Amino acid sequence: MEEQPPCFGIDDVEIIDEVKGYAGFFRLNTYKLRHRLIKGGWSHELHRECFIRPPAVAVLLYDPYEDKVVLIEQFRIGALWEMAGPWSMELVAGIVGPGEDKADVAHRETKEEAGCEVLELEYICEYLSSPGASSEKVSLYVGGIDSKGVGGRHGLAHEGEDIWVQNYSRIEAWKAFEEGYINNAATIIALQWLQSNYQRLQDQWR
Repeated sequence: MEEQPPCFGIDDVEIIDEVKGYAGFFRLNTYKLRHRLIKGGWSHELHRECFIRPPAVAVLLYDPYEDKVVLIEQFRIGALWEMAGPWSMELVAGIVGPGEDKADVAHRETKEEAGCEVLELEYICEYLSSPGASSEKVSLYVGGIDSKGVGGRHGLAHEGEDIWVQNYSRIEAWKAFEEGYINNAATIIALQWLQSNYQRLQDQWR
């Protein structure tokens, strides 16, 4: 008989100590903990650091009439050591505030970062961006838009945003991914999802 995998939950982790480290726009906490083992019993005491940040929403902006996507490009500190430079081609995205509805975040960020309105909104998936070191959870959506006239410079100056907005055909965006110009998870997941769903979206939204 094939061995069944264990089913672990939050009760299978014991937090021995939590030290709140840096606390700014984001937080960094250090934990001493142990967890149940697959073979039974408990692990030895582990020391782990976790980058604590609020949940985020990212939106792939898609025009079903023109079969186009709108992507943004902006400076990202995490890409500072990339050969191509620290500017990232990505989706409209923003942090979810306390008590804020995720759909409202999608609409707000689309207006602020791309200068257009979401006419239709569909949930794609939710994922942990880097669970080995961060608590960040991203909710991914596709937003139906009218891409005519969308482009240029956007963003909120007081938040340090300097965002370049561009229109691409769906095929051009896919080629940019295949050639390595797009290297962030949210955009890659969304474009892969779109390749399997664009015809359905065209039928529903047009």
